[in-house]
Amino acid sequence: MQILGISANNPFSQQTFAESLELPFPLLSDFPELKVIRSYGGLSQEVALTIAQRWFFLVDRQGIVRGQWRGTKSEVFPSDTILKAIREIEGNR
Repeated sequence: MQILGISANNPFSQQTFAESLELPFPLLSDFPELKVIRSYGGLSQEVALTIAQRWFFLVDRQGIVRGQWRGTKSEVFPSDTILKAIREIEGNR
């Protein structure tokens, strides 16, 4: 299993953010094209701004999305819910 974070921020701010939280997984930048974020439907139009929303996707080894959760500004990673889903998928092999 591999956990990756992807954000619309530039690589420099991603590195600073990841280090400040001591994240145990890579945090990748999708800046400036937003190709990955756009392909997963993670953009919203608010007023005159396009904003990348915080989403969590569980993608299996075959590339199939097995779950998705919309995050909030207060949570970095809704780990209990996602870890439960991972255990269920891994148990169904």
